[in-house]
Amino acid sequence: MRDEQRFLEAMGEHRRLVLRLVNLYVDDADERKDLEQEVWLQAWKAWPTFRGEAKLSTWLYRVALNTILTLKRRPRVVERNDHLEQLPGVGHDPSIRNDDAQRLHRALRLLPETDRALIALHLEGYDHAEVGGILGLTANHVGVKLHRIKARLTELLKPD
Repeated sequence: MRDEQRFLEAMGEHRRLVLRLVNLYVDDADERKDLEQEVWLQAWKAWPTFRGEAKLSTWLYRVALNTILTLKRRPRVVERNDHLEQLPGVGHDPSIRNDDAQRLHRALRLLPETDRALIALHLEGYDHAEVGGILGLTANHVGVKLHRIKARLTELLKPD
């Protein structure tokens, strides 16, 4: 029971990270809730492997991203797991976005999956080396890709 409580506390601290990542990959509210729940389930299953060698947020990001990309590539029925509902604030983030944020969010959705993951990590404040460690890229490659992603976003966000 103690390990479960430790998991719930740790995951509660990083709830918004998972929400933001799920929102980058899913439009439908029901699918978003299912995917978020699957991320938490996979994090719980992987919890015994967390050794603290990396930051918890880095480890969770990796679990979440792998879960999302796996499920997006290989559609399958996601089982509901009601005991995960006790996680603090699990569900869709109710905050309302302004018009600019909505435009940016739509533009991010047009990027390839790996580019979305990379820019999301950058926006979360991870440095090039940390992003590279999570995605299996060199820090230099991360910098080059970020430059290209920003240029693509600039193009996508130009007024018609």
